[in-house]
Amino acid sequence: MNWGIFEGLLSGVNKYSTAFGRIWLSLVFIFRVLVYLVTAERVWSDDHKDFDCNTRQPGCSNVCFDEFFPVSHVRLWALQLILVTCPSLLVVMHVAYREAREKKHLEAAGEDAGHLYLNPGKKRGGLWWTYVFSLVFKASVDATFLYVFHSFYPKYTLPPVVKCHAAPCPNIVDCFISKPSEKNIFTLFMVVTAAICILLNLVELAYLVGKRCCKCLAARRARTACWGHHPDCATSSCKHDNVLLGDLILLGSDTHCPLLPDCPQDHVKKTVL
Repeated sequence: MNWGIFEGLLSGVNKYSTAFGRIWLSLVFIFRVLVYLVTAERVWSDDHKDFDCNTRQPGCSNVCFDEFFPVSHVRLWALQLILVTCPSLLVVMHVAYREAREKKHLEAAGEDAGHLYLNPGKKRGGLWWTYVFSLVFKASVDATFLYVFHSFYPKYTLPPVVKCHAAPCPNIVDCFISKPSEKNIFTLFMVVTAAICILLNLVELAYLVGKRCCKCLAARRARTACWGHHPDCATSSCKHDNVLLGDLILLGSDTHCPLLPDCPQDHVKKTVL
């Protein structure tokens, strides 16, 4: 599998991520994808070939190997990394959609008609929800795979000797795993890095939600102050939270007046995409 394709696609996510998102992306590529490509595949390349059982019964070794390794670690990690990185592509696609929409608007209305978005990569409106969804999905995928690994391999460790009594084995036989200590080290390393990624996703999610709540509270205070000084402010365009909850469509010019409670906003229109 060519992981360089994912690296090239996700490199643009850094432009639209917070500091926590950049740390998460670096952690994924350096400590998960790179370790997976360089070492993990080689460590598990001989898992079936060197899985020995103390019996000559035909088919017994294959059945015991399938019973103890229902899914390969390497394939589970590959699926996990694909599902974890794909939601970040939704953010890039959403920004690309905004940029295409902005370009089409300028071509249709002219350069002096104003902009649909002040900044297509700014996490406001629909892009904010897309980014939050990607964080929740990434944390959920990592947590699900940690549970799956724990279900297949309790405590995420492999014993050196496995007791097997599945047919066609004539009796309880002992099977020996190749390099169990080395495999346990890499398994625990991948588990710890996945747990750290979950923590980073939750911290970034809390940061975004807390920042949005602070902005909404500030907008509510500004609107309350505006109502106290100007009774007709409810019917005017002095609703400061329009700027906080969505993007702006400037129909007049490229510049806009300061976003103050007493500032008229008749030239501002809201969009959430």
